[in-house]
Amino acid sequence: MLLLRVLCALVSTLCVLGMDNGLMRTPPMGWLAWERFRCNVDCKNDPDNCISERLFKAMADRLAEDGWRELGYVYVNIDDCWMSRQRDARGRLQADPERFPSGIKALADYVHARGLKLGIYEDLGTLTCGGYPGTTLADVQTDATTFAEWEVDMLKLDGCYSNSSEKAEGYPSMSRALNATGRPIAYSCSWPAYEGGLPPKVNYTQLGDICNLWRNYDDIEDSWDSVQSIMDWWGDHQEVLIPAAAPGRWNDPDMLIVGDFGLSYDQSRAQMAIWAVLAAPYFMSNDLRSMSAAARELLQNRLLIQINQDPLGHQGRRIIKEKSHIEVWSRNLTDGAWALAFASRRVDMPYPYSATLAALGAPAGSQYWVIDVFSGKQIGTLKSEEKFTVSINPSGAEMWYLNPTGATAVADRPLWMKPRARIPVPPGNDLL
Repeated sequence: MLLLRVLCALVSTLCVLGMDNGLMRTPPMGWLAWERFRCNVDCKNDPDNCISERLFKAMADRLAEDGWRELGYVYVNIDDCWMSRQRDARGRLQADPERFPSGIKALADYVHARGLKLGIYEDLGTLTCGGYPGTTLADVQTDATTFAEWEVDMLKLDGCYSNSSEKAEGYPSMSRALNATGRPIAYSCSWPAYEGGLPPKVNYTQLGDICNLWRNYDDIEDSWDSVQSIMDWWGDHQEVLIPAAAPGRWNDPDMLIVGDFGLSYDQSRAQMAIWAVLAAPYFMSNDLRSMSAAARELLQNRLLIQINQDPLGHQGRRIIKEKSHIEVWSRNLTDGAWALAFASRRVDMPYPYSATLAALGAPAGSQYWVIDVFSGKQIGTLKSEEKFTVSINPSGAEMWYLNPTGATAVADRPLWMKPRARIPVPPGNDLL
């Protein structure tokens, strides 16, 4: 009997060691506050845009009512600066009472009632990056239990104000604690971003066992330079990153900034395309209440989302980087389908890029039915040895979906395959 009890206890322990929680089998999608709203806590002078339950309820309403939820954008994620400056008398985290008067559990109920999920932020350290109470090693169990009692659906655990040894103990500890609550809580780890993102300091096998996704590199900023730096880092280190990604465990190059201030329309297309190839989380950080129709069209592109959400979960790669400042990125998809993104770093004029599918990796003698991802246009059948030319705008991208099974009758095509009316791009080629 004693041996049986020991074995049962051992099995129970092993069951909560890894992060095989069945969540995020495709890259998660939703909305995240940080890039657009940062740590704005001035609700007196800016009540519509401060970090408060009012803001998150407004974004939940937009996701539920404006077609986002049906496309897969289901997470409403709180980031830093939501807390009171002190824990409560029992040592538990608590929301700022003025900005979140109803509390996080009530906010979770509001989000869940709209068919959505609530994510929350904490930091493995003495303080969050914004200076609010962090989770020390002694707080891990209490905080995991608190999040479960509030019925949150995701935790992003940042890494300010802790050292490498504390991270090495704390991130796995939080994974075990979340699993032990019995509530399915997806787990986003910022651990590798604080350790340079690469082995030997970063063990991606371990990360895949304890986290559903992880930040690898610098925070994204609202600029094309920032997007390009992320593309460069991912392309330069793809041999390390690609094996780490799989259903339930994703590399995270950070938020989509489409609809904010820093990207042109063409640059926004480039971010959407490369993030789809990378099987990256599609977490928007923008203002869903006021974005342009052009930004919404990009973010709600059904074929682009289908590529991003492909169930194989294969992270794509950069296969061409030319001196002409043209790049080609490729991703293998379900049933032999294929996605190609043609990206330009040029700043002069549209560039006519010519190649064959064979030169980009297609088997000899193969042919594909090609669809323009952004317009929905049916380009037609292209043989692997047949030369093609695609025109790519400066600091922009084109993207193709290639289906080896050929064309489908128009009447039988799913909605994402049908051409859409173009929405005019606002003056100034921005997406506000």
